[in-house]
Amino acid sequence: MTPTTRNTTEPGNPPYLLGHYAPVADETEGFGLKVTGTLPPELNGRYLRNGPSARPGEDPGHLFTGHGTLHGVRLRDGRAEWYRNRWVRTSKLAGAPYARADGTVDLSAVGANTHVIPHAGRLLALVESGLPYEVTGELETAGPCDFGGRLTTAMTAHPKEDPATGELLFFGYGARPPYLTYHRLSAAGELVESRDVAVPAGTMMHDFAITENYVVWLDLPVVFDPRLAGGGMPMRWDDAYGARLGLMRRDGTSDVRWSDIDPCYIFHVGNAHEDTAGRIVLDAVCYSRSAFDAMWQTMGGHVDNPVAGTGWTRGETQGGRIHRWHLDPATGTASEQALDDRGVELPTINDDLTGRPSRYLCTVTDGAIMKYDTLSGTSRSYGTGENSSPGEAVFVPAEAGPGTEEDAGWLLSLVSHGTTRGSELLVLNARDLTRAATVEMPRRVPAGVHGSWIPDRQA
Repeated sequence: MTPTTRNTTEPGNPPYLLGHYAPVADETEGFGLKVTGTLPPELNGRYLRNGPSARPGEDPGHLFTGHGTLHGVRLRDGRAEWYRNRWVRTSKLAGAPYARADGTVDLSAVGANTHVIPHAGRLLALVESGLPYEVTGELETAGPCDFGGRLTTAMTAHPKEDPATGELLFFGYGARPPYLTYHRLSAAGELVESRDVAVPAGTMMHDFAITENYVVWLDLPVVFDPRLAGGGMPMRWDDAYGARLGLMRRDGTSDVRWSDIDPCYIFHVGNAHEDTAGRIVLDAVCYSRSAFDAMWQTMGGHVDNPVAGTGWTRGETQGGRIHRWHLDPATGTASEQALDDRGVELPTINDDLTGRPSRYLCTVTDGAIMKYDTLSGTSRSYGTGENSSPGEAVFVPAEAGPGTEEDAGWLLSLVSHGTTRGSELLVLNARDLTRAATVEMPRRVPAGVHGSWIPDRQA
């Protein structure tokens, strides 16, 4: 899609170009950043965060189709050494079209705008519509990565690294068959498995989950619609498609076992695990159709029945609710319960427990970071200020030792205060949500999506 040219400072712009999402016009950096409080000296590494952003004068047509922009903060020995932001220099940024004249697609002509992760010595900027882009710890772009020519589909922005094996499990989806393909990278970064998964059509499968023995698929009613091609995101909610969750053995010994669920959409999974009864327990942020349509319309997406009076500029924090499903692989049955009625998004956990039982789940909401104790059913929050938009709270574990608790460590969040104030990197004690420090950014940082902590040992 060719972006529309407009003056992005005009108040009549769409919501995804205003407020906390208003783009910045340039690349910059700053050194010797101001710290309030005390940075934990153990935090030696880089906090990197990705997000879509329009270039000056462009309207990408949808929040999700902006160009990838990386923001990074370097911490060492209790100091904040630098901040910088850089465009991910993709072929799309250079003007290459995603759809070629012969009907094929260029999987490198994408925004690489959703996540940035480390694996096997690489840093990868990810977007679910195409190939990842390898970047450096200084945020420079090395180029697209297809793992030696073996990756021929898109790659999700939400891969899962198995904490026991070090493997990176991921998938690709698309509007044409094969609609869904499962992939597995070895701990050394070699693509060792690709497997087609049968689904009726292409849907917007933004995330998935893993357990020790299973992959959990989200086959939900936001589908590709060719009538919407050529502008923004060609997807819409379709009640006729239905909603189901699928369990697939990671060892490939059985077909997917599908369970119908109440219609909903899930952007982001918290975690999944196998309980003592052999059931799979899945925690995720769940949207009803009305909640999804309100968000999708404001992001620039098509809805069949436009919602009056919507408009948010503070981020992905309205409408979704934390839900839990129990899936029985033996019977194919599923049960569901809401864990909270507050609107939250961007769930995070201690990644060392991905696919295993975990107690704590962190989320963000308007003006606050939330921490759920899923065992006791309680929660606590940290307020980030009126009209603020806290970013995803990335958990950084403390050094492991005997008796180390699951939530021993820190939460890192880039907090946006809109166009009238600056932004800061907030460092919280993950156990009690008390503030350890804030690092003042040398420029306003727009609200973004996902990021990672890259310790020096992985650099």
